[in-house]
Amino acid sequence: MFKKSMNRLLATSIISATAALGASAVQAQDVLKFGHVYEAATPYHEAALRTAAEFEKATDGRFKIEVFPASQLGKEVALNEGLSLGTVDIIYTGMGFMGQSYPPISISDYPFTLRGYDHWKAYATSDLFRELAGEYTKVTGNLVASMTYYGARHVTSNKSILKPEDMAGLKIRTPNAPAYQLFPKATGANPTPMAFSEVYLALQQGVVDAQENPLPTIQFKKFYEVQSNINLTGHITNSLAVLVSPITAQKLGDDYAVLQKILGESSDWASGKIVESENNLAGWFREQGVTVNEVDRAPFIAAVAPHLKGDETPFSAELYDKLQAIK
Repeated sequence: MFKKSMNRLLATSIISATAALGASAVQAQDVLKFGHVYEAATPYHEAALRTAAEFEKATDGRFKIEVFPASQLGKEVALNEGLSLGTVDIIYTGMGFMGQSYPPISISDYPFTLRGYDHWKAYATSDLFRELAGEYTKVTGNLVASMTYYGARHVTSNKSILKPEDMAGLKIRTPNAPAYQLFPKATGANPTPMAFSEVYLALQQGVVDAQENPLPTIQFKKFYEVQSNINLTGHITNSLAVLVSPITAQKLGDDYAVLQKILGESSDWASGKIVESENNLAGWFREQGVTVNEVDRAPFIAAVAPHLKGDETPFSAELYDKLQAIK
């Protein structure tokens, strides 16, 4: 009887110890949160998922990244705040939002400061950008892990916009950052800041007349369903920065370099997908019955140019000239 009791006790102890070890193994896996405002069908989300899979594999399962798309962890302002607080570990954010903390870094989000994708790519890997990113980190602590191409922004509306005068009086949704508001102001339109998630309904209900985004985003968000015209103004060549919380980087230690490398590879993959989409989407939109207008950009560039060197921008004329000098 005593022997049977001891055996039962031993078995129970083994089971308890095994369970405890299992629980410890589960607890040993740190879970990071990657939040963004983009739809699950976008290359940005897929790139985040690729990062999650590769990083878990590279760290032998010690770290897991959970990805939260479509503003599940909050809109862009909340995500940036969460990054500083350490409640979110990794985010996508625009240069305009980064410019709220360190204004000069928003230069590439200003209209016609970048000439196109090739100029964007050269800038994103330049000493100039590394210098600006370093200054941003000094101010915020947030680390710029990689850059993703977001695309050239175009105006959608319910009329053709072929010259700056066609913008006059147009109520156009923009992100809540000065970089995006300069183009409408310079062409006589009325910029209306609004959260990304609210744009479709606002267009549908006529709260705003127009919006501006790259062709892939116009497709992802289905803006073409509630706008009859896409006008190829290409007024801003946009970026998404991938930011990592300093709290997270400190926790990762040497594994941060591993994460940064994987984030860079995922950003390159997503950038390639966006370029591919941009090359094909004008024809696709026409097939959907949308009017896609080719636009002579020269008059728009001329309308904006006087506003790019002066008090209206948070960057110096010297910084602007350095950006233009990048080939």
